[in-house]
Amino acid sequence: MKGIVQLFILITSSLIFSQNLVNNPSFEECLHCERTTGQLNNTIIGWSTPNISTTDYFNYKSQKSYNHYNGYQKPRSGTALTGIYVYTERNYREYVQGKLKETLEKGKKYTVTFYVSLAELSTKATTDIDILFTEEKLKKCFHVKHCEKQIKPKKATDKQFHKVEIDRERFYREKLGWTKISFTYTASGFENYFSIGNFNSNRKTNLIKMQRAQEYEFAYYYIDDISVTPFDGEVIVQQEKRKEKTNVETVIAADEVYTFKNVLFEFDKAILVETSVKELDELYAYLEKRPLLSIEIYGHTDNIGTERRNKELSLHRAKAVSDYLISKGLETSRITWFGFGSSKPIVPNDTEAQRKKNRRVAFKLNSE
Repeated sequence: MKGIVQLFILITSSLIFSQNLVNNPSFEECLHCERTTGQLNNTIIGWSTPNISTTDYFNYKSQKSYNHYNGYQKPRSGTALTGIYVYTERNYREYVQGKLKETLEKGKKYTVTFYVSLAELSTKATTDIDILFTEEKLKKCFHVKHCEKQIKPKKATDKQFHKVEIDRERFYREKLGWTKISFTYTASGFENYFSIGNFNSNRKTNLIKMQRAQEYEFAYYYIDDISVTPFDGEVIVQQEKRKEKTNVETVIAADEVYTFKNVLFEFDKAILVETSVKELDELYAYLEKRPLLSIEIYGHTDNIGTERRNKELSLHRAKAVSDYLISKGLETSRITWFGFGSSKPIVPNDTEAQRKKNRRVAFKLNSE
């Protein structure tokens, strides 16, 4: 029986690996494995840098320590990983560019997944780690007059591209472990290559402070275990609550943002109204049964009032929700909260009905 189980696991693992359309997904295959800092180009099989930056490659196969100039980081799997600057004071950016084993099929859905970890010495964390799918391989200085270190898609290729903004409410600030980034992507049918990194300027990059800068501000992330696989239809999606009673518990998918439906506050205050308790109690019960999940709370407002006041109010409302869950017994280490003010509307603030939709509190569960 044990042999059958082992064989099943082996077959299943091989099947999953074969479905991954990313070449060399964990950077293990290399030509000059002893090279590290700034040596991704011409080093890792199937990977390159799409701009004039010097993306780092780290392979610890023959090394005894996982320490380097930006801190400590052990690969999520195997012996190798890459490292990129996602934010610096002078708009300097680094990226990793991979080639798919085959062109994505138009109209077909794919699950895209990769893992990131914030470098120990980073002074900033960001939400802006995205993917750019392209028809052709991006080249350094694609146009003679455009050699920016920050990739601007329209200036980097004359062929088709699609930039996917993965998440703008989740700051990737985990330093000790790895944060999973995963989403479902519907292909347009031209996708042969993809690049990962921050495609926004400093002015448009969302940041939070992690520690005081000694010399300069930066956000540096490690990347490992990248996959693009055909969507198998088993990804859990949000389930609307039915009016009729049911014994089936609503499943809340990790790594997806949900907006509370009935969590409300007194006018211009961060005081929860009584009707909010039921939905929060249900969420707490869900978390209590799943001790490995953590949660992030996001507060939002409309654009009425000053920017400072809106950000303050949204933060206090997110904290009020967090405080309630903590009062029920949720460990403080499992919850964080953020206030975005009016910076992330889901609809234009043209009418009162629209502004009401933008005044919201949302949450996301994290499995790692």
